[in-house]
Amino acid sequence: MKNITVSINDETYRLARIRAAEAGTSVSALVRTYLEGLTEAEDSALLRQRMNRVREDVANEYIARTGGLRTSENLSRDALHDRDAFR
Repeated sequence: MKNITVSINDETYRLARIRAAEAGTSVSALVRTYLEGLTEAEDSALLRQRMNRVREDVANEYIARTGGLRTSENLSRDALHDRDAFR
């Protein structure tokens, strides 16, 4: 675990100590929790972006190979529910 030094004004420090005491923790723990939450939110956003890109890439590749989804290629309602055909 790394240590960091942060400079803040006296009033901010006083209020942070009060808030930490109310929460039963330290100012250092408050800062650590805040920074961890900040990086987790960023990681989550990056993961969503990557997933969206992969989804788009797969869809684009499918469309390039097959020409996309055509209504004419869909099964009719009767064919879709013809269970005997699948046995």
